[in-house]
Amino acid sequence: MFGGTCFMINGNMCVATWKKSLIVRVSKDAYESLLTEPHTKPADMNGRPMQGWVLVAPDGIASDDDLGTWLIRALEYVLTLPPK
Repeated sequence: MFGGTCFMINGNMCVATWKKSLIVRVSKDAYESLLTEPHTKPADMNGRPMQGWVLVAPDGIASDDDLGTWLIRALEYVLTLPPK
């Protein structure tokens, strides 16, 4: 879908790579607030931002702790979705 590697949980996309960035699936309720964090912007692969997906630039995932924080956010949300 994004032209990179993606990781799925129970058939739902959780995170994906795109160029050197990470695309993170988040709840629509958390989406706007997470976009205020450093090194983030809407995931926009086709000219239209995708609600519920945040693009985290390389500087936002440079440390293991930063990467882990984003992975946990995605995992916590995706685990609430029904399996496919």
